[in-house]
Amino acid sequence: MPFNLHSIMLDREKCRGCTNCIKKCPTEAIRVRNSKARIIDQRCIDCGECIRTCPYHAKYAVTNSLDDIQKYEYKVALPAPSFYAQFETDDINKLLQALLEIGFDDIFEVAKAAEIVTEFTKQFILQRRDKIPIISSACPAVVRLIQTKFPDLIDNILPLASPMELAAYLAKKKINKQKGIEINKIGAFFISPCAAKMTYVKLPLGFERSYVDGVIAIKDIYGLVRSKLRSIKDVKPLSISSGKGIGWAASGGESLALGIDEYVNVDGIHNVIKVLEEIENGRLNNIVYFEGLACSGGCVGGPLTIENPYVAKNRIKKWSSKLATSSQVLEETTNQIINSLGIKMEDLLFKKELEVNPVLELDSDIEEAMKKYERVNEILKILPGLDCGACGSPTCKTLAEDIVRGLANDTDCIFILRENIKELAKKMVELSNKIPPSLERDED
Repeated sequence: MPFNLHSIMLDREKCRGCTNCIKKCPTEAIRVRNSKARIIDQRCIDCGECIRTCPYHAKYAVTNSLDDIQKYEYKVALPAPSFYAQFETDDINKLLQALLEIGFDDIFEVAKAAEIVTEFTKQFILQRRDKIPIISSACPAVVRLIQTKFPDLIDNILPLASPMELAAYLAKKKINKQKGIEINKIGAFFISPCAAKMTYVKLPLGFERSYVDGVIAIKDIYGLVRSKLRSIKDVKPLSISSGKGIGWAASGGESLALGIDEYVNVDGIHNVIKVLEEIENGRLNNIVYFEGLACSGGCVGGPLTIENPYVAKNRIKKWSSKLATSSQVLEETTNQIINSLGIKMEDLLFKKELEVNPVLELDSDIEEAMKKYERVNEILKILPGLDCGACGSPTCKTLAEDIVRGLANDTDCIFILRENIKELAKKMVELSNKIPPSLERDED
């Protein structure tokens, strides 16, 4: 992936080269060279793990500003379900009203789109049982993780648009139909808890282009929304989402909405990797659906949120429970949207196949790759196996791979360097005791 398509960036001025980030990166996309971190663009999946890990705030996410919405004639906010969990309020409608007051003309809740995706996912599960478990495609970081580290599982990924993508599509279609505004004059902006969504908009998964025109971080408008909440008096009934859609914000919400028993939900990118390894090895063939979210706790734990993820998760549970009583009425609303806009399964299905990201391969040629693999194993035998990170690579194995790729030297390892210095010092002592033959004396 080209550098300019990533949303995770490095501030070199703030970076201290502490190596904390290289240990946490799930795809080993970071190296430390010359006391500064370097992000390998082809490996990065924009999960945001380095943002959480860096104690010096040297990693940050590039998103759109609120001013960018002014480029469009009609501006639509697409609030993520996790947006509701950032505020202590007794009415979601107040939050949606606040979004209108900060500059948006309309709102389409991503939670409602999640409910629609749920309905079509149920249909897909009934139709497709040949590749199980079916893996959720809602988290773009997890999808890119599979493309990079688990290419054999690409066919297991649910080939349906994410709630964010569907929300933008439905919002534009609805506004175009009701108000007659041209699609290209409607700006749809996702209010996001994570950086991976920004990357998705630049480089969509399963589609040639995204209907989302921009991504605004929750933390960037948090203060403005909160200030508006204090002055809101007349609250309009804007929300049409049920507890099922809002529940998607926390880990397990998507699976619970499906109403099936044979599922596994996991949050935290490293936990997701462990389960994907189990699936790849054929140990979880008894489950039908796998929900994996890169952030701990789910989207409520995203790096672009404000609220403590545990507090936010608790709020989502409360909202889901509170709105469960009105679920029947809201389900009718879901069906009305599907019928009125003529939404079909074909509208949600991927239009473009997901491709393998071959960046972890040692070589594209199998024979050459095997030779390099043997060379990696030879180098590993002389490395200490401590995975200390002092060399600037996350593990001894990645250092060995970097050496084979010509990106590092064995003396980058401090232990090998120390041994080489000892050997050199020993030779220097031997040489210091040696004198030219012309000055040697014959003891006889």
